[in-house]
Amino acid sequence: METKTKVGIDAIGFYAPHYYLDLKNLAEARGVDVNKFHIGLGQEKMAVVPPDEDVVTMAADAGEKALRYVEKEDIHLLLFATESAVDQSKASGIFVHRLLNLPSRCRVVELKQACYSATAGLQMALPLLRENPNKKILLIASDVARYGLNTSGESSQGGGAVALVLSHNPRILAIEPESGFHTEDVMDFWRPNYREEAIVDGKYSCELYLKLVQKTWEQYSALSARTYFDHAHFCYHVPVPKLVEKAHQCLVKMNGLPKLTRAELDTQIGPSLQYGRIVGNCYTAALYLSLLSLLENTDSDLRHKRIGFYSYGSGCVAEFFSGIVQEDYQKMLDKSGHAIMLESRQGLSIEEYEAFYRFAYPVNGEALVISSNYHNGRYRLAEMDAHKRIYKALPE
Repeated sequence: METKTKVGIDAIGFYAPHYYLDLKNLAEARGVDVNKFHIGLGQEKMAVVPPDEDVVTMAADAGEKALRYVEKEDIHLLLFATESAVDQSKASGIFVHRLLNLPSRCRVVELKQACYSATAGLQMALPLLRENPNKKILLIASDVARYGLNTSGESSQGGGAVALVLSHNPRILAIEPESGFHTEDVMDFWRPNYREEAIVDGKYSCELYLKLVQKTWEQYSALSARTYFDHAHFCYHVPVPKLVEKAHQCLVKMNGLPKLTRAELDTQIGPSLQYGRIVGNCYTAALYLSLLSLLENTDSDLRHKRIGFYSYGSGCVAEFFSGIVQEDYQKMLDKSGHAIMLESRQGLSIEEYEAFYRFAYPVNGEALVISSNYHNGRYRLAEMDAHKRIYKALPE
């Protein structure tokens, strides 16, 4: 049953960079069988962020899309979830606040806990919305996944942003109050302050991801008294699609059900992975990109259907929760716009990809004007000067 006081996702925006690397090109360049990526990871392409874009510009583009049907004056809090922050002190959301021309009476804070922090922001926002039913909260998840050239994690890179407007009486998804969550101090994935690339113990991280599916589901199920069959669909955090498929099979098994066939798996979670397969890992945004992918790519009418969500952030925190799709959700989607954005992207050669990857910003305060020849969204990182990032909005 839906709760009397509905709070949740009222609007959603998604942005991916204009550039991508086809993993066939990566496989050829690294001398490996392409099926290691296509079958072993379930990944086809990965987004590549050009030098004049970062988590701020992507967040602003996603945020602008999410705010199309919302009065900006109603936004009284901006939560920015990322593990790719551009500053150790100033919240990335402050830049976004100016670019989007949000009201000055608006709190802004940045959240960090690997890929989990957007879910933390969501859960923190819901009680505030119940107390302030006339206000809205903008939650943006924006990240760039980097593991290094010629590393084992190179094929699991990507980038993008998802923005969620959270409100009372949401038009897309009402979040239900029960959730299961678990925290454990582990070192499966981390990035020290002095590194640009993450350090990851891939096998260990996958084991933890799968273990915590069980722990958080058991809590959630006990608290909510819901069974597997009370959920029409499930969305997962998507490091790579193959891990999600394993996680879903684990969920099926722990509920005493037979292993799903390939066709059943494609039907149950295939639509939620469609965008992730061609964008790659976008860390904090990955779970909510999975939701958007499900909403826009399933053939089913999802009105009043319950969706289960599994959020995982290395280090680690995980959570299982649920939400009910609302009556007017389809009116709030932009499937054709997202199709145009994704289909019009430019594929990079391996040389172009590596040049983008190796581009370095000055770290000594030196001035740098960044070329405006890259194709991007409405917002760009135009220059750096005296240790400051200078962002600009392009004419509409």
